[in-house]
Order: sequence, then structure tokens, then C-alpha cells
Amino acid sequence: MPFEKVTSERLAQSVARQIELLILRGILRPGERLPAERDLAERLGVSRPSLREALEALEQKGLVVSRPGSGVFIAEVLGSAFSPALIELFAAHDEAVYDYLDFRRDLEGLAAERAARLGSDTDLEVIATIFAKMEAAHQKRDPSDESALDAQFHMAIIEASHNVVMLHMMRSMFDLLRQGVFYNRAMMFKNRMTRDHLLDQHRAINAALQARDPAAARAAIAAHMDYVEDALAEQAKAERNEAVARLRIEHERNR
Repeated sequence: MPFEKVTSERLAQSVARQIELLILRGILRPGERLPAERDLAERLGVSRPSLREALEALEQKGLVVSRPGSGVFIAEVLGSAFSPALIELFAAHDEAVYDYLDFRRDLEGLAAERAARLGSDTDLEVIATIFAKMEAAHQKRDPSDESALDAQFHMAIIEASHNVVMLHMMRSMFDLLRQGVFYNRAMMFKNRMTRDHLLDQHRAINAALQARDPAAARAAIAAHMDYVEDALAEQAKAERNEAVARLRIEHERNR
């Protein structure tokens, strides 16, 4: 983990601030377990009492959670981004899906633009590595790995934009997507043709980023989100048609 030796000022405050920055920058993630006390104190170059004092201060702020017998974990701070009532509203109204897609089109387009300009070579290598894993997962019959990597790919772009507010907001939005609040993302990957198109779109996004072309990166994100929106509309139409067809077959069987 990316911890550094502590030098000046009060040790506990310096330790707490270093961990706070790692949380803020999205390096330490919600639910992640910190190293054991002895190991972490050694990495930071501080005494265990100073480390305990820092962790107690962070726990009072709600940034870490101590679980007896298990260790210290980064708190699930994303849970406060949206109230349960608002999440229920999102899930109950179809228009939230399209507003969500518009939100992602705008925010991720901006993030991709920023990543192409501001991302380091290592940031772009992370994105390329995840895309290579997507290509490998694409060969599998089971789409679950590819679906999971899809979310990682998009979050890597957000991380490469180096905007901490955008990072935490989009992590929260992706958390709702993983819960199926907006739509069942995994369903999109069950259709082979749709999977092929999605992979091509991610390839275009990655190529634009690796070329450090901000305009092309933003355009590739927009094209991807347009496709997702159209695919969801087609899926909804097919489900409505199937419901009508089931009514017809039931009526014919009972005549």
C-alpha cells in the first residue's frame, strides 16, 4: 500500500492526514482492510500508540471502522451520497434510467477528456490493462467477468481524470448500478451481438485515451452511452411485446 515515512509535526495528526488523503484520492476504498497494526506502524515509521491515536481520530470522523478480531476497515462512506428514499424513487421510475444515462454521458465524457489530458502514463496503462482483461473475458460464454470489468474500466477513467469530487460521486453512482437500481447491467451482456458492440465501443474509448485525444475520448463515451440507451429501449420494447404475446397464447389455449 502507498504509505510513506512520517517526518515532522505531531505524529498522530500526520498519520491521520495521510490516510485521509488516500481515502480522498480513492486509493483506499470503502470496505478495504488496513494492514495489521504492527505492519502499518512499521510502514509509516511511527510507534503503535501514535498509530492507535490516529486511527481513533479517523474512527470518530466516520472514515474508518474498527472490528474487534478482524481489524480496521475503510468506512462505507458512499452510503451517505443518496438517501434511501431517493434510491427508492430512482428504482420506481423509468425516467430515472434515462436521466442517469444523461448524467453519465456528460460526466464520463468530461472525465475521459480530462484523463486524455491529465492522466499519467501509469493511469493510461491501468485502463489499457483492464481493457485487455475485457478482451480475454469476452471469449468466455459466461458474461459475468466481462460485465464486472466493464464497471472497472469506466471507474479507471474516472480515477485517471484526477478530480476527487467526481471520483466519489461516480463511485456512488456505480454502486447503485451494481445494485440494479437503474437497470440490470448484466442483462446487456447476455446477448452475444450486444457484447460484441460493447467491446468495440470500449476499444474505441481506450484507443482515444491512449492517443491522448480528448475530443475523440469524449465522443467515444457519448457514442457508447447512446448505444446503451438504445439497447435498453429495445430491451424494454421486446419485454412489452413478449407480455402481449403471452396474453394471446393464454387466450388461445383457453378458447
